[in-house]
Amino acid sequence: MEQKHRFDETCRYDEGFTITNWNKMLDGKVVIVVGASYGMGKKMAQVMVEHGAKVLATARGLEKLEAAVAEIREKTGGEIAAMAADISSSSDCQAVFDKAVELYGTVDVLVNNAGKGELITIDAVTDELIDQVVDVNMKGLLYMCRTAVNYFKSKEEVSGNIINISSINGVRPMCGAAYCATKGGLNTLTKNIAIRCVDTGIRCNAVAPGHTPSPTAYAHDDGGPQTTEEGVMNQIRNERTVRSVHPWEIDQAYAVLFLASDMSRCINGEIISVDCGCYL
Repeated sequence: MEQKHRFDETCRYDEGFTITNWNKMLDGKVVIVVGASYGMGKKMAQVMVEHGAKVLATARGLEKLEAAVAEIREKTGGEIAAMAADISSSSDCQAVFDKAVELYGTVDVLVNNAGKGELITIDAVTDELIDQVVDVNMKGLLYMCRTAVNYFKSKEEVSGNIINISSINGVRPMCGAAYCATKGGLNTLTKNIAIRCVDTGIRCNAVAPGHTPSPTAYAHDDGGPQTTEEGVMNQIRNERTVRSVHPWEIDQAYAVLFLASDMSRCINGEIISVDCGCYL
């Protein structure tokens, strides 16, 4: 009887693969971390360096970024550099990759953490805020992903790894209208890139943080309007989620570490929620 299904013996991934150094899972890799001057992005950059990666950290404000990089370098003794860049500019996105290659010879992983959060309702959101949110959260990440894919395709052995930092609001949209729209778009973009790059050696996944204590989260929670009548989603968000438990910045960073490492080599096009189940 004819066998209908067979494993492809020319498969890209060898059967004997194993992780041998759990303390340096990114040893030899070069990682770009966007939005790394504070909060989750800073913690992600630190964890990447701790696990052996050479990191180029970027953000729009150079002073705060350089302070973050100096702190990470002092804590880890690893290799990390800073570069100011605005990813809503496609030329800046290209310049980031050019700088990483100049410093370290290649790029293996892109962590797309830049983002602008907001809690304004659809009936109150202004043209100016829509433009600000879309420019960073959607256009900027499109530019950065396009730059990454084109660079990864140009390598002698095509390979690369994109990790987009989305939000639980991409699937349960209870923050601002513009923000939620961009995060839903980012989830779709992540899957679109994965489909485009299947069997090329390029992967694209996303981490979707739930409510995570960070400077941005505190800024949204402390004081100010709370109700839809006041033009914000705070009260709805707070009443319709479980807020008694939550992840921390390190939990988001470890999810990124997993996706950046070869442990996740067969994971592509996935959106991984890190929210303690608060948004189920």
